[in-house]
Amino acid sequence: MRYLITIIWSLILGQVVGFLSSALTSTNYDFTLTTICSVIVGIIVIAIGSIAYPNKKQTH
Repeated sequence: MRYLITIIWSLILGQVVGFLSSALTSTNYDFTLTTICSVIVGIIVIAIGSIAYPNKKQTH
């Protein structure tokens, strides 16, 4: 569930950043390119989170 929420938030924030950057640079807003970049960044964030905090194994 946390991976789904991460992807959804990366899509939302990526679209906002893409729209604002296209407005500031006076270029055309490209929805598909922004979506692809947002998903890639979301997957990278998930991978970093998985690598940085490995599961703790309990020993008895």
